[in-house]
Amino acid sequence: MPTDPAASGLPIDPAAARSDSHLRIVWVYPDLLSTYGDRGNLLILARRAQARGIDVETIPIAYDEPIPRSGDIYLVGGGEDRPQTLAAQRMRADGGLRAAVSAGAAVLAVCAGIQLIGEYFHIDGNRIAGAELLDLRSDRGESRAVGELVGEVDPRLGLPLLTGFENHGGRCHLGPAANPLAKVLVGTGNDGKTEGAWAGRVIGTYLHGPALSRNPALADLVLSWALDVPLMALPPIDDSWPEKLRAERLAAVMPR
Repeated sequence: MPTDPAASGLPIDPAAARSDSHLRIVWVYPDLLSTYGDRGNLLILARRAQARGIDVETIPIAYDEPIPRSGDIYLVGGGEDRPQTLAAQRMRADGGLRAAVSAGAAVLAVCAGIQLIGEYFHIDGNRIAGAELLDLRSDRGESRAVGELVGEVDPRLGLPLLTGFENHGGRCHLGPAANPLAKVLVGTGNDGKTEGAWAGRVIGTYLHGPALSRNPALADLVLSWALDVPLMALPPIDDSWPEKLRAERLAAVMPR
């Protein structure tokens, strides 16, 4: 399993790596990017860490506050066009998220978030510069993608099927330094063939649900990156209810 943040293409500062058991989860701009219930991803990460005896601090950072560079996990949620534009401009000017990734932090960006952390995206015909954490560019699709999505995750990540709900008008085009998160079996994702992107410890996806409630193994992957341990080293926890949810949603859309 890749754990090297250098794979994101950003320089790494080893001196800034985490060295304690206190996990810091930073929720970036919830006042702009919290339209679709993606706060659930924050709650799920915190709960899964606490269930393993890890102290967790959750840090919401408003639009007018600097992004701290000492976080372990950064969450970027979905939002409408105007808030997305404001968030991109602020994120680039701030520089904190990029610095944190260079220090080895993990990032999960959802929907508008995946566009924000790419090179650029389009709003009302205007090209808006992103944070450039992933090698991707976004534009508008011919139609809106709405509904269930299922995908086969990149086998290098060692995860089961990806499941979630997509609702977006954008389309992502990945460059050579970004890997598709999954191959689409049901739904649209980036382009009808792939869904999301990842490089190093940065993941972007179009999926809501929230994404981590539908994909607890993905939550654990992000935690393992933040804790600098192999995924299989995380102690198991009871996933009876998440697995029931997964089975229900997969059965509703997968061919029998």
